[in-house]
Amino acid sequence: MISVFIVAASPLERSGLENLLASRHMEVAGSFANLEDLEGRLDDEPLDAILVDSTGEPFERLLDSLIASGLASDFSVVLLVEPASLAAFSTALRAGVRAVLPNDIAPDQLAAALQAAANGLLVLHPTQVSAQVHANGFALPARSRELDELAEPLTPRESEILQMLASGLGNKEIAAKLAISEHTVKFHVASILGKLGAASRTEAVSLGIRRGLVLL
Repeated sequence: MISVFIVAASPLERSGLENLLASRHMEVAGSFANLEDLEGRLDDEPLDAILVDSTGEPFERLLDSLIASGLASDFSVVLLVEPASLAAFSTALRAGVRAVLPNDIAPDQLAAALQAAANGLLVLHPTQVSAQVHANGFALPARSRELDELAEPLTPRESEILQMLASGLGNKEIAAKLAISEHTVKFHVASILGKLGAASRTEAVSLGIRRGLVLL
């Protein structure tokens, strides 16, 4: 039996997830409204996974909080998101999250994903696998598709930070403007470089301008 902490803003969602996990012979070690409630509660509890339901919350804000907390570096974290947010899965995976799944996933699939994550595996939803195959397996050479649509679009927060990079702001200034940590800014910058295929911030801005991602 694996032990899972649940984080969900809605009491109804928390109750539903508690019942779902209990019916799949999983132990609910705790159920909380936000990530901050987990502080000081993880050291004394046997824990296999953390299930975070972002339903009704801005996904970017939740991901920023998760990155800043460092939880995904120390624990197996599974995120439930609204289907429209699935496109941002690789950003979450780079932050250490084990799985980003739609919030309407079948109960048995969720249980299997939690089991896999608890055992150190990375879990991808079929739509994410298709996106990766298209992006990495059948893509045209980089030069031929330089101005094609990105295989994975920038998230709203990444677009915001790219615009700030174009304005000449440094990480510290960006962090202050967005009220996030410099560590989180560095993480987003690295993700921007990866998605654009850029080797530097300057090249990222240049590519962003050419793709119409940066407003001059």
